[in-house]
Amino acid sequence: MKELTLSTLLAVFEEIFGTALFWALVVTALIVTLAFVYVLLRDRKLVGSRLLRAELTAPLGAIAAILFVLTITSSGLSDLGGPVDAIVMILIGALGAVGLTILAYVAQAVIEGRRQG
Repeated sequence: MKELTLSTLLAVFEEIFGTALFWALVVTALIVTLAFVYVLLRDRKLVGSRLLRAELTAPLGAIAAILFVLTITSSGLSDLGGPVDAIVMILIGALGAVGLTILAYVAQAVIEGRRQG
């Protein structure tokens, strides 16, 4: 593999997760992102108390993302082979943390409704 292209990445992720699961994850991420943008446009600001509560879920999101990837790939922490694998795990954890934080913020905004004032 001499070049890293979008089609190559898509093929690799589809191979790792399976086509159905990969595209389900992509659609879910897109829906959560659109809901977050909707909430921001509706409220015209980030609400600090919601964001603080949402940030408390970040460690759970990081752990869940890492466990999800380890389960799907039938791997374990003992299979990590070097610094690149550790960096990938850190990035997976960071993406899981950010994803769950955004989801928690959106969920709070939907439940609480629009803030007045």
